[in-house]
Amino acid sequence: MQIDIFLFGMLIANFLMVAAKRISALINGFCLQALLLFLATLILAIRSKNIELYIVAFLLFLLKVVLVPYFLRRIVKRIKVEENLGLFVNSALSLFLVLIFTYMAYLFASTFMPVGESVNGISCVISLSVMMTGVFMMISRIKALTQIIGLLVIENGLFVFAAAVSGGMPFIVEIAIFFDVFVCVIILGIFVYRINRLFTHIDVNKLRNLKG
Repeated sequence: MQIDIFLFGMLIANFLMVAAKRISALINGFCLQALLLFLATLILAIRSKNIELYIVAFLLFLLKVVLVPYFLRRIVKRIKVEENLGLFVNSALSLFLVLIFTYMAYLFASTFMPVGESVNGISCVISLSVMMTGVFMMISRIKALTQIIGLLVIENGLFVFAAAVSGGMPFIVEIAIFFDVFVCVIILGIFVYRINRLFTHIDVNKLRNLKG
């Protein structure tokens, strides 16, 4: 099975996430992207018969497909947050901007590698698009939970980019990043929960009132 199918699936998940208007849909979109990243990594592990890649694929599935979405849904349920994401930029314009990000990623990647002739070239384009989409989500959505998901999307893009450019990060570095990301999600989740307890909402635009 071709890895680029799952990579293009990650790009489609990008569009699904920026088009989402509800928190549950956004979490499902991230879960889909993480699942596709896991499948791509698993195929690489099968082809190379590399035990380290099997471990990385297992950690991807455990953390990003199972634990992180469960943790985020638990936060949403506990704080009884409104499902509406609240958009600084509407869905139609967001989709258009992500298309532009993808085109910019293509132009950038094509300057130093043949994009259409190798999986690495395709991976580079998609990873850059995913990273830019993650940053865009963090600044264009009102709910604080979106900042957590945006950070995780950026990390997905970094993972693919490292695999495309350098053939993958050292195993110890990958394990450390997984651990750091998971701890970061827990800390940010607690932070969001505390914000909701203190201010009865998690809309980041309302926190501007705290400026001195």
